[in-house]
Amino acid sequence: MKQDTKIINAGRKDKWTNGVVNPSVTRASTVVFNTVDEMNSALKNRHKPTMLYGRRGTTTSFAFSDAMTELEGGAGCALYPSGTAAITNAIISFVKSGDHILMVDSAYEPTRDYCDKILAKMGVETTYYDPLIGAGIEDLIKANTRIVFLESPGSITMEVQDVPTISEIAHQHDCIVMLDNTWGAGLNFKPFDYGVDVSVQAATKYIVGHSDVMLGTATATEKYWPQLRDNSYLMGQCTSPDDLYLALRGMRTIAVRLKQHEQSALKVANWLKSRPEVATILHPAFESCPGHEFFKRDFTGSNGLFSFTLNCGNRTALTAFLDGLSHFKMGYSWGGFESLVLGITSVDSMRSATKWTAKYPLIRLHIGLEDVDDLIEDLNQAFVKFNEKL
Repeated sequence: MKQDTKIINAGRKDKWTNGVVNPSVTRASTVVFNTVDEMNSALKNRHKPTMLYGRRGTTTSFAFSDAMTELEGGAGCALYPSGTAAITNAIISFVKSGDHILMVDSAYEPTRDYCDKILAKMGVETTYYDPLIGAGIEDLIKANTRIVFLESPGSITMEVQDVPTISEIAHQHDCIVMLDNTWGAGLNFKPFDYGVDVSVQAATKYIVGHSDVMLGTATATEKYWPQLRDNSYLMGQCTSPDDLYLALRGMRTIAVRLKQHEQSALKVANWLKSRPEVATILHPAFESCPGHEFFKRDFTGSNGLFSFTLNCGNRTALTAFLDGLSHFKMGYSWGGFESLVLGITSVDSMRSATKWTAKYPLIRLHIGLEDVDDLIEDLNQAFVKFNEKL
């Protein structure tokens, strides 16, 4: 099946649907058995999609796990109550005290905080690396390096990484390659085709797509799936069947939504490129974005999230710009149907291995599903307020 057809059919096996179009919401804690043989059989098959205990899953979670595995590839998908939980539990499933991990310097801020504030207390060392390091990653690998973690593109500064090169070198040193694939969404970047071992997503974003569910996923290859699955269970990770139902419903429209997000974002980005206040467009589809060549080589499309830097401005002017927007609201998430904006004046404070050289603020946009001309007009009048405060 081609991708769009696969998205519609993923996770809709008869055993999950009972003949209806959408897998039903199965809420359960206790699962009861009529005979010892039934109970023993369920216990024996507990690592499979088997009704044993609510925390191990119900037909709703089995359907969604199946769907994500079909979408991204791999051997299985573990589910978590948020994207951050997916990241942290994927990492902790494979490290112990005395281990070392390599973390991309453009990582999602909670990922960095987890490394610095939690893993460090557990005796796990983190070294941050330049997202554009490519083959140079080999120089940072130690005898005790267990994981090389990537995020491509970076969620603020949008650097696209050379995933296959980094993966190949990491595997030569028996390191596990993990990727935050939220931007690629499992559609525009196929992680297991490029050497990734564990692909993590904040399904909160484009999978759900409607800004009403917190959800995380981690999909793994056959080699690492059993360890990820078992350790996630031991950490008590489970998800709401109601949330998973909404995620399954969101998944059915992800292809058409992403195409519209992409089309509108490219139009907005090209308009911004002509603005005198804008210095650099940090959109992976633009040559000005670091790692653009890897985007062209490895991705099949983009979405609604990108950033741009200003060539003038101060905190007062940035505040006037942000406060002056109508359709764009300030918010820390993205991937929903609505347009969002973040203004950032301290990118360098989020880094330790690389230096952010832009002198003026960075603005990140998520282009939603509103009429794109309304969004451009909204940005235009915000720039008027911005210029009044220079």
